[in-house]
Amino acid sequence: MYFAALLARTEDGWEASDTELDDVETLNDLADLAREAAVDDDTVVAFIEQEDAWFGVVRVDGEDDPRVFLSNAAIAARSSYGAMLTDELLGRDDDDATDDLDSLDLDGTEDGEPESDNNVEDDDPLDAVNGSDGPPHGPLGDAALLADLGVSEKELLALDGDALSTIADSLGCTEVLEAVR
Repeated sequence: MYFAALLARTEDGWEASDTELDDVETLNDLADLAREAAVDDDTVVAFIEQEDAWFGVVRVDGEDDPRVFLSNAAIAARSSYGAMLTDELLGRDDDDATDDLDSLDLDGTEDGEPESDNNVEDDDPLDAVNGSDGPPHGPLGDAALLADLGVSEKELLALDGDALSTIADSLGCTEVLEAVR
């Protein structure tokens, strides 16, 4: 279960809106959604959380490129919205997923043939275990994206549990966020 909200900074504080991510397929889609919620091209912060397993923060300032932080990229990459953000942070193209499927070695079982032991490759066997091509286990992205708003890089990296409430408290918008939860 996901929770997603947009917090738009205004002259009078913050305005929050619960947001549906059904039509969001890319970071650009999310940035466009945030820009629509912006007041006078001011800052919009998008919060995404999946059942306290991971959280993501996306900051959009006017037409600037969005800035992204994920609390745990490896866990986030297992979900659709987390994978979208993780792929963007790692510089993967949308076509990479298709390329990955095309490059899979399905060991011949799709044709009913057993796997042959004669084709030993020089790949490091620990790569599959460590996931060297996968996202890192832990934070990924711009941990300083909220520093000017009251959440330092060190504080953001130390968050766990109900991180979004802690961030909202630091931003001074706890009540606004809780109203859309």
